Amino acid sequence: MANWRQQLILRFQERDSNEVQKYKDIILQNNRLMDNVAQLKADKLRISVENEQLRSAVANNTGPAGNLAFLTLEKKLLSQQEELTELHKRKGENSQRIVDLNIRIEELNAQMNDKDRQLAQEKRSNASFRAEIKMYVSSMDELKRLNTTLKDEHTALQLAFSSLEEKLRSVQEENYNLLERLKDYKSRDADKLNEENESFLRKRLPSFFHRKRSDKVRRELEDAVRETSRNSSSPISSEAIDCTNGIDISGIDCDLHIPPMSMNPTNMYAKFEAHEGEVSAVRWCPTEKIIATGGADRKLKLWDVRKRSPEQLAVLTGCSQGINSIDFDSTGTYVIGTSNDKGVRVWTVADHRLRHTLTGHIEKVMAAKYLHEPYKIISGSHDRTLKVWDVRSSACIETKFVGSSCFDLVTTDSIGASIISAHFDKKIRFWDIRMEKPINDLLLPNKITSLDLSKDCNFLLCSVRDDTIKLLDLRMNNILRTFSHENFKLSCDSARVGFNFDATRIASGSADGSIYIWNTLNGRHEELLKGHSPSAVNAVSWSPTQSSLASVGKGRRCIVWTAEL
Repeated sequence: MANWRQQLILRFQERDSNEVQKYKDIILQNNRLMDNVAQLKADKLRISVENEQLRSAVANNTGPAGNLAFLTLEKKLLSQQEELTELHKRKGENSQRIVDLNIRIEELNAQMNDKDRQLAQEKRSNASFRAEIKMYVSSMDELKRLNTTLKDEHTALQLAFSSLEEKLRSVQEENYNLLERLKDYKSRDADKLNEENESFLRKRLPSFFHRKRSDKVRRELEDAVRETSRNSSSPISSEAIDCTNGIDISGIDCDLHIPPMSMNPTNMYAKFEAHEGEVSAVRWCPTEKIIATGGADRKLKLWDVRKRSPEQLAVLTGCSQGINSIDFDSTGTYVIGTSNDKGVRVWTVADHRLRHTLTGHIEKVMAAKYLHEPYKIISGSHDRTLKVWDVRSSACIETKFVGSSCFDLVTTDSIGASIISAHFDKKIRFWDIRMEKPINDLLLPNKITSLDLSKDCNFLLCSVRDDTIKLLDLRMNNILRTFSHENFKLSCDSARVGFNFDATRIASGSADGSIYIWNTLNGRHEELLKGHSPSAVNAVSWSPTQSSLASVGKGRRCIVWTAEL
């Protein structure tokens, strides 16, 4: 308490000294003026006395000398009066100045009081802020401890997750092996049962067995014809068909269905407005004459192209930005769409319903394929990751960090044991789904915009941003052919190319609105289709069973091309 009083006294003394110091010169000058005034009053009194004495002396002495002395004194009196007048004037000025200074002192005192009040308020605020800082520091310390605890828990959970993931992979591999063994056992049991049935039919029903044998021969002939047409691009000869090894097949109604040989689609079968803006993706359904298109209008549409005037079957919605790629499962039951809104969506083709929305990427998703149909999907994004999704729970179960933006990807089969991805850093990466990192990669001259795999999974087609298309032999892991043309130029970073159904032709759209078709057997450019000009062609898709081609581009149109009969 005494300390507080002492501080208050010191502050008052300091304030008084500051105020006195500011006006010390004025006070001293005022004191000097007052002294001068007192001196002048004394001088005036003395002069008055002398004046009276002189007057009395003059009255007593009226001679010339007295007159002269009187004049002298009178002049002196006048000068003294003038000096007195000047001093009065100066006194008035100083008095006014003192009044002004007093007013100024009052104003300064008022300002000082305001400053004191502000200082007190700032001190209170400062004390409040210090209390808040202490509270925040304690909260931060508590959050740091909590963060450390959460990090430890996350590390433990990550280790447990890695262990469980490894167990899951081993269980999946064991399950796959068991399934293969089960298939083998079932196949053996079926073969044994068929042999027993044939033995019984051979003994009891000879004519029925003859028909069954004829059917078996016919199936073998069909398989032989398909294998011949798959391995050769030349027409099938009668010698190739006569492969019965001496079996008499006369009288057998052997209605063989010989698969059509691939031809170049030069006929514009249908041309229609597919979307309200740019069309960026197209895909042919593997089981029916249905194509799916996706565009910048955020819609995925299904079209029936059995007629020259395609019928719109459905408009699949759910995306909030443009569609980048489309893919079907192997049965044509589900269709996948990837979008610029960082999501992957799955619809059912039959009822056109949105079944799953897969979110987790932080950049636009460029491609998605089925892994283990219909349970797993893998997607590639501009965020430099590949993500594996469990469709049943709509959750990401694995993330593969690539280090480069993904433009496209393919899987080797419906089981999805191997994945191939194309990237911005000019590399094609080969993945084993059970491995965290790629097992191999291949460097190309420029970034890769799309991939397509032949049905036998032996050849890989890559469109490269240097306006070339590379054909890779995956068995030798080398570039088999390079396709190019002087006027061919890819339209964008997501331009799609594709194989036809027997991998003897490839097609790609160009920035000039044309579609270029090359022969994979001899590497020659065989056909140039013009129908999109002047709009660039973004993507093409071959029919899985015929020499038909669908193409889309920046001009909102979709064109279906067929081979001339």
